[in-house]
Amino acid sequence: MNELFKIEWMKIRHYKAFQIIFIFLILGILASNFIVYKVFQSIMEDTNAGRLVNNFNLYDYQYVWQTTSYVSGYVLILPAMLLVFLTTNEFTYKTHRQNIIDGWSRKQFFDVKVYSAFLLALVTTVMVIITGVIFGFTGTSSFTLSGFSHVGYFFIKAFSYNMIALLISVLIRRTGFATGMFFIYLFAENFISQLLEFWSMRIKIIGGPDLGSMGDYLPMNASDGLLNFPDNPLKNIAKGNMPSDYKILVFVLAIGYLALFYFWIKRKMLRSDW
Repeated sequence: MNELFKIEWMKIRHYKAFQIIFIFLILGILASNFIVYKVFQSIMEDTNAGRLVNNFNLYDYQYVWQTTSYVSGYVLILPAMLLVFLTTNEFTYKTHRQNIIDGWSRKQFFDVKVYSAFLLALVTTVMVIITGVIFGFTGTSSFTLSGFSHVGYFFIKAFSYNMIALLISVLIRRTGFATGMFFIYLFAENFISQLLEFWSMRIKIIGGPDLGSMGDYLPMNASDGLLNFPDNPLKNIAKGNMPSDYKILVFVLAIGYLALFYFWIKRKMLRSDW
């Protein structure tokens, strides 16, 4: 596998889109957390708001892993789009066929693509850890790994986004159509998720069963649902009428969707006409 990935790395390391998106990914993670940090700092400087949150700091070490994981999740569209470009280019320029001619099996080609999605998610997660360490020093608490499990949830979310991008790429194969379909699916699922969230809250308010946040039961939103903004006095004010967070159920669904994406991509790559 290492030899195969070295070949893959040789193909992408000089690819301009790879270089540009990777730079924007690093800047996006740092910039998004810096913006949240500055906004919350401004809130704390307001006398009334500061008294309400009781000197709560999002970037103290007991909250920093959850905060950076949640905030950084908004830039995961970048590595997902990179995978769309890299995978669809294989089909556009017929390099996938050249790999087979050079002695790769279809299974090896599949393994390299999934391995790439995994490594890209892992690298992004390492960036979040580094960001957490940096911003944690701005707080007043000492270093702790309390809440570090949220970094693991971030990895699941990053890997899920990458696998969805890979699935769309192997199903459509054309860069423009695959890119458009990725965004269409993203916005469509988020729209449906918001409707389900409203219905979940409405059912609870009228005395029905607490079904949880049903929007988190969808493929992309399942991994989203693993990451929440840290609990704080401002958030708790509006939490009374919200449905419960069934974290274990959402976690199981997120892992289940990952398995579904894996086997769907594998079936498509091994059985489709090349």
